[in-house]
Amino acid sequence: MTTTTEAAPTGAGRRAAGDPRRGRFDSSLGLIMLLLLVVVAQGPVRRALSAPVAQSWMTVFTAVVLQALPFLVLGVLLSALIAVFVPPSFFARALPRRPAVAVPVAGVAGAVLPGCECASVPVAGALVRRGVTPAAALAFLLSAPAINPIVLTATAVAFPRQPQMVLARFVASLLVACAMGWLWQRLGRADWLRPPARPAFHGHGKGAAFWASVRHDVMHAGGFLVVGAMAAATLKAVVPASWLRGAADDPVVSILALAALAVLLSICSEADAFVAASLSQFSLTARLAFLVVGPMIDLKLFAMQTGTFGRGFALRFAPATFVLAVLVSSLVGAVLL
Repeated sequence: MTTTTEAAPTGAGRRAAGDPRRGRFDSSLGLIMLLLLVVVAQGPVRRALSAPVAQSWMTVFTAVVLQALPFLVLGVLLSALIAVFVPPSFFARALPRRPAVAVPVAGVAGAVLPGCECASVPVAGALVRRGVTPAAALAFLLSAPAINPIVLTATAVAFPRQPQMVLARFVASLLVACAMGWLWQRLGRADWLRPPARPAFHGHGKGAAFWASVRHDVMHAGGFLVVGAMAAATLKAVVPASWLRGAADDPVVSILALAALAVLLSICSEADAFVAASLSQFSLTARLAFLVVGPMIDLKLFAMQTGTFGRGFALRFAPATFVLAVLVSSLVGAVLL
């Protein structure tokens, strides 16, 4: 009986056999290359960072992040506490049975959910799953990230010399939330709304669900805060002032520009006031539109609404919310600002 022993492929044999070690990135080599690159390029990097434009950019970016971060962390913690430890049935019992009355009550009840819009979508889905009328749940979804105490306090800190911004944000956001709830009650169809079939939070216990919620919101909201701060710093330091003045001087263009910017940046509602405050070239009404539109409809919210309630719902609800938020912000700004 003859046995044969196969030798391990070497060299070209390993390459032909598709050795999994082939092409593997050596982390230590990469770190050495990165350090060498930093040493070689330290002169140009130092000169670039010492330029007035770069220093202005870093100043605005750092100021926005440091001002917003405490409110972001506090909002995430409180949002996770309420979302995990307060049962959705509590809200169902607290709302009136008549939909027309339940909508404004749900809108005002949004103040009891301190947190960003990321938390309002699963909570609204849980309300619908527990039998709350969709119109009231949608009013709650829109108002919760915009009129809760954390967001209003952050707005007051960001606009210390314009306290009317707090009132204007509260009034405009609540009006939009209630109007969208009533509009859905009047025109919405059951086949447009796919009831959520999954629980809002998962975990082996309330503690695990709490920390899972905190990690999720911190990663998402923190990332969007950094992106928003970078965009605000770039607008402030890099974009020519004449361009910004050109957009800011036209009332209609300025409102539409900042409303569209709010959709694209997708900043967490606890931090967006500081970004809006840094856009001092624009009128208070335009910045109010930024603050009202952002927590109600942006890119991440559209994706979350699609996943929770269905694409047919999001394609109808998001554009209507955007248009109504811009119109109400313009009217409220004209009256209060």
